[in-house]
Amino acid sequence: MEPRNNPNPASGDDTEIVSRRIERLSLHLNPIPRTLPDGDRQIGMATCARPKLEVDTGKLSGYMRGPHRDVQEKVFEYFESRPELQTPLEISKNDHRELCWRQLVGLVREAGIKPFRYVADDPAKYFAILEAIGSVDMSLGIKMGVQYSLWGGSVINLGTQKHKDKYFDGIDNLDYPGCFAMTELHHGSNVQALQTTATFDPITDEFIINTPNDGAIKWWIGNAAVHGKFASVFARLMLPSHDPKAVSDMGVHAFIVPIRHLDTHETLPGVEIHDCGQKVGLNGVDNGALRFNSVRIPRDNLLNRFGDVSRDGKYTSSLPTVNKRFAATLGELVGGRVGLAYSSVAVLKLAGTIAIRYSLLRQQFGPPSKPEVSILDYQSHQHKLMPMLASTYAFHFATSYLVEKYAEMKRTHDEQLVGDVHALSAGLKAYVTSYTARSLNVCRESCGGHGYAAVNRFGTLRNDHDIFQTFEGDNTVLLQQVAGDLLKRYQEKFQGGALTVTWNYLRESMNSYLSQPNPVTARWEGEDHLRDPKFQLDAFRYRTSRLLQSVAVRLRKHSTTLGGFGAWNRCLNHLLTLAESHIETVILAKFIEAVQNCPDPSARSALKLVCDLYALDRIWNDIGTYRNVDYVAPNKAKAIHKLAEYLSFQVRNVARELVDAFDLPDNVTRAPIAMQSGAYSQYTNYVGF
Repeated sequence: MEPRNNPNPASGDDTEIVSRRIERLSLHLNPIPRTLPDGDRQIGMATCARPKLEVDTGKLSGYMRGPHRDVQEKVFEYFESRPELQTPLEISKNDHRELCWRQLVGLVREAGIKPFRYVADDPAKYFAILEAIGSVDMSLGIKMGVQYSLWGGSVINLGTQKHKDKYFDGIDNLDYPGCFAMTELHHGSNVQALQTTATFDPITDEFIINTPNDGAIKWWIGNAAVHGKFASVFARLMLPSHDPKAVSDMGVHAFIVPIRHLDTHETLPGVEIHDCGQKVGLNGVDNGALRFNSVRIPRDNLLNRFGDVSRDGKYTSSLPTVNKRFAATLGELVGGRVGLAYSSVAVLKLAGTIAIRYSLLRQQFGPPSKPEVSILDYQSHQHKLMPMLASTYAFHFATSYLVEKYAEMKRTHDEQLVGDVHALSAGLKAYVTSYTARSLNVCRESCGGHGYAAVNRFGTLRNDHDIFQTFEGDNTVLLQQVAGDLLKRYQEKFQGGALTVTWNYLRESMNSYLSQPNPVTARWEGEDHLRDPKFQLDAFRYRTSRLLQSVAVRLRKHSTTLGGFGAWNRCLNHLLTLAESHIETVILAKFIEAVQNCPDPSARSALKLVCDLYALDRIWNDIGTYRNVDYVAPNKAKAIHKLAEYLSFQVRNVARELVDAFDLPDNVTRAPIAMQSGAYSQYTNYVGF
């Protein structure tokens, strides 16, 4: 077996080593010539030397949208043919809820699009449908997600065959509209501390569902206020013990609890339902609160994939501990996070399309005695929108990869893959939704006063999307999960353990990336070098590795005086930065792969341009980190900044083609200022001229 490190370099090929060192020294003394504009030359002037990149929008769009384009078109065509089902600009909460229900019923029963059958068997197709539906009305997308991914997903993922046989068809055709009742008034993120109880009664062979106090009221439950007939209720499973006054707590399990009569829709005895009322956004979703007062359900209503109770009250499970059962239960519910990350990218595409199309059309000021210029020709406007456009492409490929790994996980049930998808979905959901939330404000501001008009959609998009940062896991909590997983992998690495695919780079990085930065490469500033994917990915990985190593040292240091919890809290901001850095590294790696795998040369060139902008903009935004450890010399930092600005200008030149590749026609964007033809006439017609 060959040793990892050769302690005696001289024992190798001396001639090759000497030649390599001479080559590095010559590059240090005579660096690669710069191809960037120098001195006082403006970035935009450099474009004179290069022709505009020709982009085949059709080829790029085909590569982006993948194999499920047809079903998305079917969604768009259905709502285009049914104007009475399109959400009007001004609508009351109650009317919006009823419209949202009619939209979902029409989609399933009239258009014949039945997403539930794809939740387990073809997740990529399910998420493609979800993306299209969210573009029609985000409330409808969430309503669909509650019905099929959460309520339906809990039945098929946490239940067994008897539950699928009994409930699948009713969930699929909307005869059984349902809820996902996990969150309580006092507990959202800390699911293990839920207080609702499900106590087994061996005499009647039933579970008794109880809300022990006001803090245990199920809160923010989608579909509960108006339409739901069932709920997957997460409660502590309590079993009688030998002591008649005591019970055994087996941890949190899920139970199917009917909440309304199937025929009359009346609230069932013992169930109390209240409306959570008007929200900041998503008012087409009927969120409600549920309280249970000794509600009895059959023993078979326990979703018993990971734990079961026999007729005589004996508990059995293939998993030995409460923590393992809890982890397995939550692991089966990561589809919600995958869907939110994927849907958030769709929102970013929509907002970016509106803002960029408007910015290309809108003209303000210009040189003396010359026509006014497009506001996207201003460097400040490019700085706002072009890195965001690059990020949209990056997130598209990263979340597509996440969907692919999630589908593989559902197919294989591979234990390592389950852990990988859990952490990756947490990180991407947190990172992407936070970025999109910030970007929606940027898009609105980029469109000036017209962006403030409700008809141009930014207000609705911003309000509807805002909660993406909270549900399915608060973003700050999810990033801590990513950081915790990285620290676990870090420890396993030094114990010789295997690393899953997403974390594989840490195997090399903790050795090679944490060595002293090379003083030669730290000064290289040529465009070919800066646009080399290896340089870009190495820089991202180096940053993550340094953050990981340094936070591990800090945690060890503070644990001796503050304990584990106190040390974690003391290092919390450091840990969040580590998690974000790791997710950015994964995003870039997947973007680079997507560029390399693109079969069409025109589309590949466009993606390479956008990928380079994404990478260099991120490096520049965190240039202080690289400068602090001399990973990047001052001259190289300046070159990175100049090249990022230059690439931003180049992306501006093909911005129309890049947003058109998202393939969002006028009937999807529905914003007059973004209409591809006659935008101003559309806008003036809207206000009554």
